[in-house]
Amino acid sequence: MSILSKIKDKFKGNYSDFPEEFKEDYVEIDTKKNIGPKSKIVVRPFIIQDFPDIKPALDSLREGYTIALVNIGPLKEKDLIELKRAVNKLKKTCDAIEGDIAGFGEDWIVVTPNFAQVYRAGVAEELPSTDDKSKME
Repeated sequence: MSILSKIKDKFKGNYSDFPEEFKEDYVEIDTKKNIGPKSKIVVRPFIIQDFPDIKPALDSLREGYTIALVNIGPLKEKDLIELKRAVNKLKKTCDAIEGDIAGFGEDWIVVTPNFAQVYRAGVAEELPSTDDKSKME
């Protein structure tokens, strides 16, 4: 018998050779776990030319992994009523996902999921007053 076959025999083992505690307790590992774009944050641009063009942006926001940069310029030039409707739809979706929404520039809106916040220059952060600090201690 060769050395290689002796090693194989050692490692083959029979399931019945294992103690009972090892037979019952085992962990199944999913080796096909999908770690893909769902685990990353995507910053994605959208161009809104008509009201129905808002749907892909809303769907991406609802998934929770997208920060949407929405160009409303084409719709703004075309139809102001539809623009207000689209912006209201974005605001409602943003509220539903507990995200943040802000306009920047003339033609852009940024919408974030609940884990992100839009920086607003010139807005003072609220700091606790000295009276509040003494209450905390």
